[in-house]
Amino acid sequence: MTVLLIILAITIILFIWGKFTPDIVALMSMLSLFLTGILDLPETLSGFSNPTVIMIASLFIVGEGLSQTGWTALAGQKFVQWAGKSIPKLLVLVTFGSGVLSGFVSNTGTVATLLPVTVSAAWNIGTVPSKVLMPVAFGSNTGGLLTLTGTPPNIIASNALVEKGFEAFSFFEFALIGVPLLLISILYFRFIGSKLLPKNTTENQPINIDSEMHQWIENYSIDKNIYRLRIRSMSPLVDTLMSTWNFEEKYQVSVIRLKRKSTNRLKGIKAFVEFPTPDTELRYHDIITVKGKTEAIDKFIIAFQLAVIPFKKDNDELKEEFINQEVGMAEMIITPKSLFLGHSIPMGLYLEQAGIQLLAASRNNKPLIDTNVAVKAGDAFIIRGTWERIEALKNVYKNLVISGSPESMAKNVDTLTYKSYISLTMLLVMIVLLVFKIVPGAIAAMIAAGVILLTGCVPMAKAYKGISWISVIMIAAMIPMGLALQKTGVAELAANSLVSSLGSIHPIALLGGIFLLTTGFSQAINNSATAVLMAPIAIIAATSLNVSPEPFMIVVAISASTAFLTPVGTTTNAMVMAAGDYKFIDYLKVGAPLLLLFFSISIVLVPIIWPF
Repeated sequence: MTVLLIILAITIILFIWGKFTPDIVALMSMLSLFLTGILDLPETLSGFSNPTVIMIASLFIVGEGLSQTGWTALAGQKFVQWAGKSIPKLLVLVTFGSGVLSGFVSNTGTVATLLPVTVSAAWNIGTVPSKVLMPVAFGSNTGGLLTLTGTPPNIIASNALVEKGFEAFSFFEFALIGVPLLLISILYFRFIGSKLLPKNTTENQPINIDSEMHQWIENYSIDKNIYRLRIRSMSPLVDTLMSTWNFEEKYQVSVIRLKRKSTNRLKGIKAFVEFPTPDTELRYHDIITVKGKTEAIDKFIIAFQLAVIPFKKDNDELKEEFINQEVGMAEMIITPKSLFLGHSIPMGLYLEQAGIQLLAASRNNKPLIDTNVAVKAGDAFIIRGTWERIEALKNVYKNLVISGSPESMAKNVDTLTYKSYISLTMLLVMIVLLVFKIVPGAIAAMIAAGVILLTGCVPMAKAYKGISWISVIMIAAMIPMGLALQKTGVAELAANSLVSSLGSIHPIALLGGIFLLTTGFSQAINNSATAVLMAPIAIIAATSLNVSPEPFMIVVAISASTAFLTPVGTTTNAMVMAAGDYKFIDYLKVGAPLLLLFFSISIVLVPIIWPF
């Protein structure tokens, strides 16, 4: 018992210190339990086969599916639009929006999605990010209490009950307390928190696709010399390959994109050919997006008997034409040692080796309107390609500079495709499976994640990136600590101490003690680790008093998600810290009143909803 307490104390100190990542600390703690003989090998590795861990890893993929296919970006941009120019309305919407989203998407994914649009909205309505970002973080932490899968502590608390022979919480059961707490959070930031939030000046505006598109139109004139043409039935292009015509050399026209009249996915006929190549077949009624000077386009239309399709060429039209979940745009700058130097490149050309298309060019901050550009050092290009190809471009051609973060921009695409509806459908299927308890929770999450992966809603590489492996490994490595607490009797000793000191007064006093102890841990260490540590203590304390453990486990889940006092208690707090230029004292000043409200409401409502 003494050895275990020493290991636990060192583990907590290392979590607080932050010198090592939480997963490394948890793994060292797990190994210590084995090396000191407290746990045997199966017990030491039990966390890695635990259904909780499998379910949480799968949920990261489901959340990534919603993010990659446009749902989170669309939701985020919609509620920011609804705020208009009102700061109070923006505060209400970002708190509500982050709360609702985090009920179905990971808290980290929610904040990652909403952070850029919220910062952009803050600047647009004349305020600073620090006045609106903390509500996003706190709202996401609270919104995790709306569903069973909203945050890992909920799953940990529910599975802890099951392991002790009690019934698991249903999917929406947490909403009985989560909804009141989210409403309190909204009201708090509207009337109290708005006055406590600091006004920190910062210059770090994130990339926003709409503003970037506007800048590209202004700086590169990408809206110039772009036309949409339809291939008519009498056109000689019908049923021929592009290589037959050599459009660039003979007509100074580049085919940028092609839209089919009809599609058949079973036969591999897609709605769009994003990057036509010489082997691309042209068909009747195809709509081709082309780039070239007006005189060249006129000759092209006459030569091939094409029809002109109206094209507005504004921000929204160009974004819809060139950007989606799979294909994006970025700015590329040529350095003095680049292999592109000296080459003459036609605009609109698709470079198959790099997997990118050159749309527009600029030199000395002035657009180049020539059809062919003789590349010089310092030239800047607007390029188009799949997000992965843009991200990996520097590995293909050395001495290039890619402006911004393509991976971050990709998650801000708000257009929906058929994959968007697949990912949303699988989320709903998972909820149905969980609500009606058709299969265990881990299996339901794996089914949803599996379909999302197999249908390509999330590419395999991005799926692995989308999983927060630090969180998954940390939870798996900390589960043995909970087992050790029970095996050595430490959990029983802690529970008996709580029961003798607080339980003798009233179960509500014990409930309050567990809340305060759990929230104290959560300010310094990860909420999942906190839930793992406190779950066995809470269950033993409840059974010692011969009362239902349900209210105590609900309180563990709630209080594990109340890391409002420090920036290190949860990843979401840390994510908004730099963007809002927050200081440690800012979290304490804004979070303390909210934590007090959560404590008071939980102590009153939890025993009513889940009687002792």
